[in-house]
Amino acid sequence: MNSKLSFSLAMAAAVTLSGCSKKLGQMQADYFSTNPNPLEVVGENVPATVSARIPAKYFVKNAVVTVTPYLTYAGGQTASTPYAFQGESVRGNNPVVSYERGGAVTIPVNVPYQPAMANSTLELDFTVTQGKKTYALPRVAVAKGVVATATMADAATATPAITADKFQRVIAEKVDADIIFLINQANIRDNQLRSQAMTNLHSEIANADADDRREIAEINIQSYASPDGSLDLNTRLAQAREKTTVDYMNKQLKGKSFGELTADFTPEDWEGFRRLVSESKIQDKDLILSVLSMYQDPEVREREIHNLSHVFEQLAEEILPQLRYSRITAKINVIGKSDDEIRQAYKQNPSSLSVDEILYLATLVDSNAEKAQIYSTAAELYPTDYRTFNNLGMAQFADGDYDAARSSFAQAARLAPASGEPQMNLGLVALVNGNYDDAQSRFGNAAGVEELNEALGVYYLKKGDNAAAARSLRGVNTNNAALAQILTKDYSTAKKTLAAITQPDATTYYLTAVLGARTNNENMIVSNLRQAIKLNSKMAERAANDMEFARFNLSGVL
Repeated sequence: MNSKLSFSLAMAAAVTLSGCSKKLGQMQADYFSTNPNPLEVVGENVPATVSARIPAKYFVKNAVVTVTPYLTYAGGQTASTPYAFQGESVRGNNPVVSYERGGAVTIPVNVPYQPAMANSTLELDFTVTQGKKTYALPRVAVAKGVVATATMADAATATPAITADKFQRVIAEKVDADIIFLINQANIRDNQLRSQAMTNLHSEIANADADDRREIAEINIQSYASPDGSLDLNTRLAQAREKTTVDYMNKQLKGKSFGELTADFTPEDWEGFRRLVSESKIQDKDLILSVLSMYQDPEVREREIHNLSHVFEQLAEEILPQLRYSRITAKINVIGKSDDEIRQAYKQNPSSLSVDEILYLATLVDSNAEKAQIYSTAAELYPTDYRTFNNLGMAQFADGDYDAARSSFAQAARLAPASGEPQMNLGLVALVNGNYDDAQSRFGNAAGVEELNEALGVYYLKKGDNAAAARSLRGVNTNNAALAQILTKDYSTAKKTLAAITQPDATTYYLTAVLGARTNNENMIVSNLRQAIKLNSKMAERAANDMEFARFNLSGVL
């Protein structure tokens, strides 16, 4: 055999042996970079991306490498989905890494978060298959720790939707009656004083005068003339009708208590004329209305309408007589029970109160236990009013009794299927229990409910959509809102939100400490962690393992 040919075949065999037959060497940590590092919880999962740069002359051609990311922590480990890549001579659908040139590989990571993962290591486990041989390579650590701030989203602290009472301390009522005058006259005819409306007016005034819980706030008289004479005549007529009506009412009100009697007159009631014509069945009413639109001068209007001789007779018979009147309106205030009277009545006989009075009473107490007891009584006395069950569920939710709250909200929803408040509240219970699809469906049925944005904000936090959460929680001063702002790096807004929380708790101070860490303010960290731990000692253990504070010395705090 030719010596040169022999040498070439030998070299080819050597390349083939080096490219296919040898085992893979140990993976090196500097082959890999992880984003983010440390890892960070998003929603309720820990996602990351590991990027690998495989060097040339490393990846043998007949190898398949299966990489399994593991998050390891005290007491256990959690595997992410395995990911495989292969050499050039392997028949398969995995990404290919060249022996000669090396290559880049991206390994996705995603595991459900557990609290123990705060202090953890992301390791890559390698299983190599070459033909019929399978072997493992040593694991490689590629990231350390998990920032778990997102897990502080708390559906239990979201505000359920209340169904408000309709209690009013003062209810304003109005009762009125008209006195119709004959054309060009201002005297009151007897038949006008005997009308049903006038009888009812005087009865209501008398009853209000005799009732300690009703007061006559005002008697108002408005007098009118129809727009079919000269403006001067109509002015005198309307004024005379006002005087006649005022004199009449002064006699009727003698000896009665009332706020004041006010009066005014309108010489030509063009607005009333327009309204009555619009509502009439007069054949040419559109023509009449067009005249009103074309001319603003009252005398011109009157002349033009008179010129419509074929319809003026109908106007004079059907419309104009209705515009010669005085309207007497009594404004009567109905005074409801005082807070003390409601409290006393509830103690003595709750059934003597209306449902709105009982629902209002619950707003006067601070204790959630008292609210629950009042709402429970309301539900017993008024079992067909969905508000009683919805608000009872709200108190049960605040007490952490989510099963009872769900039952109450469900009853409210059965009584009022179209009402958004029970639907939103059922969504909150679903959110607390991790039933996110049910929560989303319920929230979709609660459009227009005032508290919905806060609930949606927590839902988005749980699903890992921090930007949507921040939008929903804009203007809400809660821990959840501040958390969304911290996670979206809107630190100035987060600081304002935390400062505006009216009843700060341990979580409020802890989040403020996190904000201090992210803005490199050590004094903010120390002072707020101390207050958080003072209110809740468990915060010390969390802070000790929290990657947010890894760069800071907390020995003086913990």
